[in-house]
Amino acid sequence: MRHGRKVKKLERTASHRRAMLANMAASLFMYQMIKTTDTKAKEVRKLAEKLITLAKRGDLHAHRQVYDVIKDRKLVKKLFEEIAPKLKDREGGYTRVSKLGVRKGDGAPLSVIELLIEKPPKEEKKGKKGKAEKKAKPEKAKEPKVRKERKGKAEAKAEAVEEEDEAEVEEAEEKKSKKREQAQSEKTDKEKE
Repeated sequence: MRHGRKVKKLERTASHRRAMLANMAASLFMYQMIKTTDTKAKEVRKLAEKLITLAKRGDLHAHRQVYDVIKDRKLVKKLFEEIAPKLKDREGGYTRVSKLGVRKGDGAPLSVIELLIEKPPKEEKKGKKGKAEKKAKPEKAKEPKVRKERKGKAEAKAEAVEEEDEAEVEEAEEKKSKKREQAQSEKTDKEKE
């Protein structure tokens, strides 16, 4: 007979199992996705859905019940203030378990469990034949990556380039000033005549 087989023991003592599932649920709420084995993911899903249901209720007793499982006050606050309001329209099914395959070392089946928090919709890009057009990215002035050994040479080259640029700017300013002086002298000559 299979009496008392509803809960997966995960080959751990009861206290270890409770602590592990609480830590995994906390990680799920913190990172919104975690990677683990299939059976652990299914057990974490049960606990996480109960905690989210309590968080949706939102009263003081619910806060205390959630805090009994997750001992981090900041994380409990995040669950009640950020995660639960995003899931208020959903009647259960707050998580998704997706199978990944098997782990290379021991062949354990792996899964990803994630919160089904709605993400902002992506804008569709229209182009020729339904292909997405690429946006031109603004060009940034890239500084070359310099290794410590070549730092002296690179700095010398950079200083030389800066000096050349400064010299060109000075020449351009001198030409402009000469043109202004010539224009002023021509004006004065015309006025004298």
